[in-house]
Amino acid sequence: MKFYTEAAGERAMKIQEVILRAIGKRITWWQAAEIIGISDRQMRRWKRRYERFGYDGLYDRRRGKPRPRRVPLATVEQVLALYREKYFDWNVRHFHEKLREEHGLELSYTWVKLALQAAGLAGGETAAAREAPEAAPAAAPAGDAAAPGRQPAPVVSRRALV
Repeated sequence: MKFYTEAAGERAMKIQEVILRAIGKRITWWQAAEIIGISDRQMRRWKRRYERFGYDGLYDRRRGKPRPRRVPLATVEQVLALYREKYFDWNVRHFHEKLREEHGLELSYTWVKLALQAAGLAGGETAAAREAPEAAPAAAPAGDAAAPGRQPAPVVSRRALV
């Protein structure tokens, strides 16, 4: 058996317990699927895996595998270093073009933008948001509440009205 996390082991034990109940006819297969939270078709697959591989067949085989299109760490470090050292005053769009043209890095624009934002090197705001003046504080209402000798209306929650 390979090394699995504690949570994966607990999940495998739960699935085994439910499968054994279904094999022992204490519950039906569709009830077993409902308990685990999967379709009855997937439950039949789990049953076959349990019969073929035993307890080890109940572990999720996807866990612990890296994504197939994941960008290597060396490339991430290279992109961030280039932006920090050489292209720090460029916007993301032009930096992305230079990565493709001069450095031969075929990364998506969105990936480059998100990587720079996550590293705190590029802001997530638009040019209009950077240039917008700060909002002025709201003026006091000049209605009945400002009139001398008048009491403001009591605040009543909507829940009290229902």
